[in-house]
Amino acid sequence: MAERPKIPGTAAELAAEFAGTMILILFGVGVVAQVAAGGIGDHDSIAWAWGLGVTLGVYVAGRLSGAHLNPAVTFALAVFKGFSWRKVLPYTLAQTLGAFVAALIVRWNYSEVLAKVDPDHTIKTQGVFSTLPGNGTLPVHTWGALRDQIIGTAILLFLILVLTDIRNSPPLANLTPFVIGLVVVAIGMAWGTDAGYAINPARDFGPRLASFITGYEGAWKDQYGDLYFWVPIIGPLIGALVGAGLYQMLIGRFLPDEPEPEPQPAAPIPAEPAAKTA
Repeated sequence: MAERPKIPGTAAELAAEFAGTMILILFGVGVVAQVAAGGIGDHDSIAWAWGLGVTLGVYVAGRLSGAHLNPAVTFALAVFKGFSWRKVLPYTLAQTLGAFVAALIVRWNYSEVLAKVDPDHTIKTQGVFSTLPGNGTLPVHTWGALRDQIIGTAILLFLILVLTDIRNSPPLANLTPFVIGLVVVAIGMAWGTDAGYAINPARDFGPRLASFITGYEGAWKDQYGDLYFWVPIIGPLIGALVGAGLYQMLIGRFLPDEPEPEPQPAAPIPAEPAAKTA
């Protein structure tokens, strides 16, 4: 008798969330370090590396945990899609820990070039690890950044639900992670000015904590000296509810309860028998 496939337990799900988020941050924070400290690449390379990091992280964790990789996603799924509330905090901690460990690896690997470019570890390179209003240089303040994070995360969650709802027309052949990665690329290219498109509390808080304990004393504040770390946490949580709620209101409630069956190819028409020759 064939062995029944094992159903992953909570420990496996948390390990997957940790690993998937770690992969995401290794590419995302890594590319920002390369651009800011090494002078290699530009905004486009940052947007593409973040998107590819999301794609690869989702492939890593998707089978075991659903690959949330983002506390805002977990929170919205618990509110709107029946995800277990008892798993929300463990998922959030696993995601944040994965982001924290990945950021420590990036910090260690780029320690020499970061010290060369910014020996005092100031606001100049703080943006490698955590986001800032106006990316640290443009005239955007706390409330503008909060608005931006709500809108950006709402877009993300709306499109994640579009792409993962089996009642809709999701991508086939296991391409959903790739398309979600493209969504993140698009958000980065269109919504990166006001707050650096964190759109993920774990993505920002984990690396922010890693930078703080490795020499960035001002990590919790922005370039104006205001306490800022809460913006990329609260903004995405609000935005996730807005985006998921809009999906349910505009699309989800109109879809059939069961996914429509895939169209089957028509049966081949049998060839007529050849006429017999007399």
